[in-house]
Amino acid sequence: MRLSRRSFLKTVGGVAGVTMSSRLNAQPASSPRPNVVLIFTDDQGYQDVGCYGSPDIRTPHIDRLAADGVRFTDFYVAASVCSPSRAALLTGCYPPRVGISGVLFPRDDIGLNPDEITVADLLREQGYATACIGRWHLGHHPEFLPTRHGFDRYFGIPYSNDMDGVDDEDGSRSFNVPLMRDEEIVERPAEQTTLTQRYTEEAVRFIRDSANRPFFLYLPHTMPHVPLYASDGFAGRSQRGVYGDVIEEIDWSVGRIMEALREAGVDDNTLVIYTSDNGPWLSKGEDSGSALPLRDGKFSAYEGGMRVPCVMRWPGVIPAGSMGPHAASTIDLLPTLAGIAAATAPGDRVIDGRDIRPLMAGKSETSPHEAIYYYRGRRLAAIRQGDWKLHVAWTRTPSNAVPVNVPPELYDLGSDVSETRNVAEERLDVVARLTERAAAFDGRLRADARAPGRLPGAEGR
Repeated sequence: MRLSRRSFLKTVGGVAGVTMSSRLNAQPASSPRPNVVLIFTDDQGYQDVGCYGSPDIRTPHIDRLAADGVRFTDFYVAASVCSPSRAALLTGCYPPRVGISGVLFPRDDIGLNPDEITVADLLREQGYATACIGRWHLGHHPEFLPTRHGFDRYFGIPYSNDMDGVDDEDGSRSFNVPLMRDEEIVERPAEQTTLTQRYTEEAVRFIRDSANRPFFLYLPHTMPHVPLYASDGFAGRSQRGVYGDVIEEIDWSVGRIMEALREAGVDDNTLVIYTSDNGPWLSKGEDSGSALPLRDGKFSAYEGGMRVPCVMRWPGVIPAGSMGPHAASTIDLLPTLAGIAAATAPGDRVIDGRDIRPLMAGKSETSPHEAIYYYRGRRLAAIRQGDWKLHVAWTRTPSNAVPVNVPPELYDLGSDVSETRNVAEERLDVVARLTERAAAFDGRLRADARAPGRLPGAEGR
């Protein structure tokens, strides 16, 4: 029987994570536990950072994080759209396992189940101050807000900045998105041109307020999800148009946060993670980013939809200027951060993530995952094992209701990261092996799937 979140966190159980030889484990019990800053952008492509090859977007502060730490080349999200990706990051689970498989809208009466255990729950139980600053998008009703999922503070918008849209008389479109503090709306519509700046100011304030105790700052930026907005100081500054302006302002935000950590005297004892929720929204043209050299973007199970930039900095633990070429994922953050904080990861339920501290510290030459699974909604769309990636065969029903059989696609990511040469017919043995593994995993996941949170009387998806 699965315990409720509240009951679980008051019991001893679970596992503490992988033990590794690191500065953390060598510290005496009285040594301060490390802080964590997790910066999570929205719809930012794999190439849209200087250290990942952007030709026209300047990101000196993010590049500095990579120079001082590790740059992962094969880092994945668990969904190529927003709500499921965020659910996976916070719970350490593939989205269908926690019942959040699609994008949540203001009309929806579901959200992340209050019985789910988030990374914020685990760290707060260890005495961490916790804050969520930015876009939540896991349910906008009070029962589902960050304050009910382990966060002491919340400041941000509860869903995408393109929701609650209104067509104006002049043909333009405006958005009535609320800005919230904790569980109260403080501004509606939110003034989006200053959101990045205000998030940053709030983050700096939280760092200052929490400098004398360990803290966890989760900063899921609203941008660069469309509609795009940059403040006056950044509008028109980038060589990449408004999209570049937005990224360069987020880079400024990273710099300001690092400055605040230094001013508080905690930068050497803080793990900083920078990554994105999924790939770029390519249909938005100039307002979208780039996933090159990867194929496709948001909504897709190709690499461009689910492989994202990720850099981490933690002086004394993560070697400066290192590279992480082995597969890791946002689902790994819960068990990893639990291990860092000496917390107990949930033992009464399946957690898909793995502790990646050995990868971060350069002490492991292999991924802790036997395979990476790519979900689109409730459907398992692809599997990666080693360099082999199989887009599994499936039947879809288009708008005319005539089923269409889609054959499998097999790619060797080691030599074809852009997924341009389908070798399924040449390697039927690999297709058969990966198809069997994918089906077995999906069957186990479905048997163990948990329900989302629902308002009384709500009919969920």
